Amino acid sequence: MAVEIKEIKPTKAELTKYTQFPIDLYKGNSYFVPPLISDDVDTLSRSTNPAFVFCEGISWMAYRDGKPVGRITGIINRNVNERTGKQDLRFGFTDFIDDDEVVDALFDTLAGWGREKGMTSMVGPLGFSDLDHEGMLTYGFDEMGTMATIYNYPYYPRHMQRMGFEEDVEWVEYRISIPDKVPDQLQRVADIVRRKYGLRTVKYTSGKKIKKDYGQALFELINETYDKLYGYSPLTKRQIDYYIDLYLPILKLEYVSLIVDKDDKLVGVGISLPSMSRALQKSKGRLFPTGWYHLLKAMYRYNDTVDLLLVGVSPEYQSKGVNSLLFTDLLPTYIKNRCRWAETNPELADNENVQQQWKFFDKRQHRRRSAFRKPII
Repeated sequence: MAVEIKEIKPTKAELTKYTQFPIDLYKGNSYFVPPLISDDVDTLSRSTNPAFVFCEGISWMAYRDGKPVGRITGIINRNVNERTGKQDLRFGFTDFIDDDEVVDALFDTLAGWGREKGMTSMVGPLGFSDLDHEGMLTYGFDEMGTMATIYNYPYYPRHMQRMGFEEDVEWVEYRISIPDKVPDQLQRVADIVRRKYGLRTVKYTSGKKIKKDYGQALFELINETYDKLYGYSPLTKRQIDYYIDLYLPILKLEYVSLIVDKDDKLVGVGISLPSMSRALQKSKGRLFPTGWYHLLKAMYRYNDTVDLLLVGVSPEYQSKGVNSLLFTDLLPTYIKNRCRWAETNPELADNENVQQQWKFFDKRQHRRRSAFRKPII
């Protein structure tokens, strides 16, 4: 039967079916970590995601014999296109069976929409903002994913190459062994940096207090830190307010480190979280009826892995060893809680400054992922 492409209506019911598709596609795969369906529905909904103020988005599902066999979302981020001077059509939330006809139908539909909108290139997987999942896995298919990353089958990048896409950028990820104590050299660097720049660590036990004191400043620091990185979409005031309410309440605050200067200005942040990977697998992407239990158990009971979700240092303090303050603060917490491994977030493969922060640790570079680009002709 021929492949049929249907536009997904932006209703909760249709978006729920859309976000369920990859969970069904990867059923039985021990490396795939599903997102929370409710989170992806909110991201794709114009009524909840503030990025739709400056983005256009449209989603399609591919069907054969009445069964879903693929999906793709097209995104036009006008803010990023104005910053770069390009007319890029992003694609994300992209999943499909291993079938040329299905894949071609999805991307032909995407290209047709982009052409109508005056776009000249397709690039992805990318999201509405950099806090969405991005990057297609190209290496590390036999490694457990994380809550912050995309997992895909090995045939995905082969289809990208077959269709004439070229790699636009690459990210790498590391699995770090947590030592039994803070490395002496790391501690010495932290002590020097603390004295030289008059910096100190701030810890919180109250989510309301950290939100009040540094909620806005935290996301403004993210904007400042990541501004020059690939495809960055600066967070607007509305987005910052949205993410404060979305993320700060779920943080385990002993896994968060803030660095401030003598005037209490935020200059560095390290946000980590006990790994939610196995809990999300058990939840199958749903909080109810029992998904919430698995997530709470992963957060507050023994968990040997920690996800390093975000590490950011103000540009004026970058390459000055300030990261050492974050890790000398967080490592004792990991050690106390008997964590054995830490998973880094994707880092640009050519960003040597970021990768230097792991030089004091035993590590394994275990995943790679890429964004791919192709002209719309």
